Amino acid sequence: MQIRNVAIIAHVDHGKTTLVDAMLKQTHTFRDNQKEMDESLIMDSSTLEKEKGITILSKNTAVFYKGTKINIIDTPGHADFGGEVERVINMASAAILLVDASEGPLPQTRFVLKKALETGLKTILVINKIDKRDARPTEIIREVESLFLDLAANERSLEFVTLFAVGRDGKVFNSLPDHYEKDGAGSLVPLFETILREVPDAATEEEGPFQMLISTMDFDNHVGRLCIGKVRRGLLGRNGQIALVDEGKVLGIFKAQKLYTFEGLKKKEVDMVTAGDIVAIAGIPELTIGQTVTDAAHPSSLPKIQIEEPTIKITISPNTSPFAGREGDLGSSRQIKERLLKEKETNLGLAIDQGGEGASFVVSGRGELHLAILIETMRREGFELEVLKPQVIYKTIDGVVHEPYEEVTIHVDKAFVGPVTEEFGKRKGEFIDMVTEKEGSVAKIVYRISSKNLLGIRSVLLTKTSGTAVINTYFLGYFPKETKIASIRNGSLVAVKPGMAMSYGLVNAQQRGTLFVGPKTEIYEGMVVGVAKENFDIEVNVCKEKKLTNNRSVGEGVSISVTPPTILSLEQALDFIGDDEALEVTPRSIRIRKKILSQVQRRVARRIN
Repeated sequence: MQIRNVAIIAHVDHGKTTLVDAMLKQTHTFRDNQKEMDESLIMDSSTLEKEKGITILSKNTAVFYKGTKINIIDTPGHADFGGEVERVINMASAAILLVDASEGPLPQTRFVLKKALETGLKTILVINKIDKRDARPTEIIREVESLFLDLAANERSLEFVTLFAVGRDGKVFNSLPDHYEKDGAGSLVPLFETILREVPDAATEEEGPFQMLISTMDFDNHVGRLCIGKVRRGLLGRNGQIALVDEGKVLGIFKAQKLYTFEGLKKKEVDMVTAGDIVAIAGIPELTIGQTVTDAAHPSSLPKIQIEEPTIKITISPNTSPFAGREGDLGSSRQIKERLLKEKETNLGLAIDQGGEGASFVVSGRGELHLAILIETMRREGFELEVLKPQVIYKTIDGVVHEPYEEVTIHVDKAFVGPVTEEFGKRKGEFIDMVTEKEGSVAKIVYRISSKNLLGIRSVLLTKTSGTAVINTYFLGYFPKETKIASIRNGSLVAVKPGMAMSYGLVNAQQRGTLFVGPKTEIYEGMVVGVAKENFDIEVNVCKEKKLTNNRSVGEGVSISVTPPTILSLEQALDFIGDDEALEVTPRSIRIRKKILSQVQRRVARRIN
């Protein structure tokens, strides 16, 4: 049987997962009465993926077309999850690059295409969403061609087939249709035929001893750990003797207890796996992504998966707030350490080090979203955590300190161009380009800026643009460190008394800034209850009640109502916290607090410093 291995790569929200859904359905991978036939975004299986509408973890599935098995690898489109792309792209022989017919190639398009070309993958370009009112497929093709010219390592990389699609409707065309009709003829046949024609058969090295690089892992309640990867060479039968090898060193000899291949969204147990296929093997109790599974008589390791270094770090430690232990079941240093080490086994983009203090851990990742997803996952598992402000990672190159820089692309309504340019001016961003799109109503602005000065910008821009700005970043590399800008965030409203937030106290406090808490919220001293109008911290008593007298009722004299509080998401809270603050994360709450909770001790610390 012939095998084709293809990776689907694209920028966030360009229709990648939707296209995979259509491929599964049109090849009759599911029965007509299976629930998956009525679902969308089938591959985004986790709750977080469904909530955020993005792919976080790489996944693989398989369909059959004309007797050929097509393994499909669905990769994340966000650069923060680049480790996921890097660890699985080596399993593919070709890449389907999906580009939105309106938005064109964006920063993550550049990122994932660069990885594909570096790996030497054959590329099939699919211009998706050609049914959009503002679609401009002809211009987009020229933009993608320019991108290929920038990134191509050789002339062979410039040879690609172009298709046109409406992935949501499951239709692909060899040429751009003059007029698209939703109810008209069309299917994914042109895409499948192109895959058979353009993608080389992966099942070509059946001779020789078995060899497979571990690209991902899974766990089965019955058989334990599963190592997953593409069989590079040879055959392996059930109960065959295999060796686990790491950089030429044999770590152990094991028996392949169970063998699986993939069909649709499920694993299928088989008696033998063959070269070129993406398979799962059970029988090795301890393993790591990047190690090699080989024939026991011929142990030799494949090259390790190369992962780019992290650029952002945070410190995670047990919760030390007055409310610690109330809302979560897991919160000790040992439990946090075990969970982080477990995450490191599969999340190759992470680096984890013991902090300077025994109970804290420094977790480094590819971006704020990468780290926020880890924290959000842990809080949903029942963990209570204390998280400090994200920091950039510096590198010393030839005796000079360097810092990471990023290219930022902002799509925003033209009415908000002024606030956006003002914000980047404050942060010493270097203006690169600005063009208008969508008949002149939307501006695309590009800046070059240090990651240090970029921290916290998402929540600021979303506030200034009424939540309409779309912000994308692309890592440019390390450049000599520049002077850090002064803090441009306003101060905090800090609670000075513990208790229950009362309307009277909140009305007084909201005149000093914007509140994060509402009435009947439990408060502790040192908790940040809002952002101030001024650029310095303001201490407030939101638990203050109006005193009753013989002559006045509790509501008399209070004419101002409490404004509904601004509720920050985890990502927004990470953006907001200052150097002297921490984030208390529990399964039920996200609270911002001062590192030093006592009002008196904070004042003493300020005098000393």
